[in-house]
Amino acid sequence: MSLFKKLFGPKTSAPVGSTATPVDASAPATAASAADVATTVAAAGPPPPTADPSKDPNMIRVFDPYGREMFIPRQQWRDHVLLSHLKKVWNEPDPLYGTIVQALNDGFLPDMIEPAEHLATIDPNAERSATLLAIVYRESQRLDDSSRILLQHIEQHGESGVILTNLAKVQAAQGDDTRSLDTLWRALERDPNQENSLGWFEAVHREKDGPAAGLAALRRLAALPGSWRARLWLARDALGRRELDEAKALYDEALSLAGQPVPGDLLMQMSGDLGNAAHLPEILALVAPHFDIAVHGLQVGNNLLKANLDLGRLDAARALLDRLYAQQRPDWKPHLDFWDTEIARARVGTTVGASDTKFQVAMLTGDGPVWLPPDSAGAELFPVPSGECLRIAFLGSSAGKAADSDPAVAQLSDAPGRLSRALPLFLAEQVCLHGRAQVRPLVPWVRGDTTAFVLCALAWKDDDAAQHARHVAPPTDYVVVTHLQVAAEPWRVELRLIRTIDAAVLGRAEAEFPSAQPEAALRGLAAELLQLLQQEAGFEPVSPPVLYRVPTGDDFAHYLLRLEQLLAVRCYSADTVSASELHGEREIIDGNIHLCLASPDNVVTRLLLAQILQRMKKVRPEVVAEYREKIQLLQKENPLPDPAQGVLQRILAAVYP
Repeated sequence: MSLFKKLFGPKTSAPVGSTATPVDASAPATAASAADVATTVAAAGPPPPTADPSKDPNMIRVFDPYGREMFIPRQQWRDHVLLSHLKKVWNEPDPLYGTIVQALNDGFLPDMIEPAEHLATIDPNAERSATLLAIVYRESQRLDDSSRILLQHIEQHGESGVILTNLAKVQAAQGDDTRSLDTLWRALERDPNQENSLGWFEAVHREKDGPAAGLAALRRLAALPGSWRARLWLARDALGRRELDEAKALYDEALSLAGQPVPGDLLMQMSGDLGNAAHLPEILALVAPHFDIAVHGLQVGNNLLKANLDLGRLDAARALLDRLYAQQRPDWKPHLDFWDTEIARARVGTTVGASDTKFQVAMLTGDGPVWLPPDSAGAELFPVPSGECLRIAFLGSSAGKAADSDPAVAQLSDAPGRLSRALPLFLAEQVCLHGRAQVRPLVPWVRGDTTAFVLCALAWKDDDAAQHARHVAPPTDYVVVTHLQVAAEPWRVELRLIRTIDAAVLGRAEAEFPSAQPEAALRGLAAELLQLLQQEAGFEPVSPPVLYRVPTGDDFAHYLLRLEQLLAVRCYSADTVSASELHGEREIIDGNIHLCLASPDNVVTRLLLAQILQRMKKVRPEVVAEYREKIQLLQKENPLPDPAQGVLQRILAAVYP
């Protein structure tokens, strides 16, 4: 509970809110890029624990203009952000009020005494500033000052519900319970829908004389003119007694009394209580017609998403999720990413091997590095070999234990599946940009009732790999096959160089690596492959283009992930039937933006981002449109050296005309 809610008094009711907690706010939310058709694959163990700054009370959470979550030490925030901002808004009542409230929530009570006193002298909203100053005094244990401010306001402006409620709290803190309860009732007579006042009043009677007295107090409150909140609590009691019709009648009365727009906490409590009682259709019937995304936001949206998902209304859940994403609230994103993944999981929750499931496997063929298609303007920056040269295919998409025999199933992409597709893409670009060769990544792809990547549990046989490579137009001379072993840490990758004309294995290489730290091993594997191609295939090495730089350190693994995600976007955008199955679109774009920011002068990552946007616009133009300002800011704040900047601007001009 935030400090500001504490200041208005503790809730004495049971928790009200979502029918399910979507995700812990501190937990990283991930979104897979595509579904796998796979045998069951063992995931690696969790990474070693790291300090979570969101759990540190000495850190303040902030978001930068790109939506990246950051944490600043409290003292640094106070000294360099809060105090300077207070000076900036010192004579502007609305922003000053908002700044004080946020600072109180962040625990800066002592620093807010003077600003609250100043606000009381300039605020045209006398009730607001008096209430805030009284709260600040009360929480600072200046009870007489708090009482004085409230009584002065009553003398000048008369009694109101919120002023009397806070006066009752001061009286309770002074130990005058009888007088406090009398003041509380007067507050409720003037405004019976104050959440904390109602909860306090009900709790006093329930704790003194039992549950029946608490219900009687609620009925007394419900009889007051305009009282809708007490009806919510009475409806909760009715649901507990399994009297749905009684609860629905109370909800209808509450809605008719509350006015428009319906208060968000009304819809949140109604939907939460109905969800906890397993009345999901009633949530959609009673709550959805009143939902205003600008007013009710994520708190109510969570419950509507949950209801739609549990009822199997996946299209409705997706449409609502997109509307919530479009609000561009970075603090909502972990929760929305959770629902994005849950919706995707629901869509692929069928067994591919079932008798009524129809699908066929095709082999999709790439041409060059995944971020550098031949028709891209980026080819001006990275000229690829022309004329006669080696043609080499790359085939991965296999990962498993030593012996896997489980039937094929549909599942969301996992780490082994993503790396099984990313590794051939990485090796292909290494070969293409370090020598004279045309590279053709091969990607097995399912079409039919299920549309997804194929992930094989066993390595491709030599003959099968060679046959697939020969069917490429024009046929390739060699195929590089990779297979991951992920039964335990460290993971292992096995590589074979196969001549396609006779399926002869010309060479092998292996590498082991911690799944969370693949860079050293995979860069070494790429170097071994280049040597193997020189020795066995007549590969002509050349110096790579100056602009070709692969991110290093922790960003290397992120780069591999973004390669795979671009592959997913290209596959789904090329298959119009399956385009609606793409999910995690915003995580993909955000992740690529963050990768670009980590290496602001890296042309490769910027081209990768541009390709993501260009391809995704074909299937999700509304999502791409949400990122116009962030992309423009990225290009403005982190311009690339010419001619790369000009090339990127031309690509992006087609995305954002």
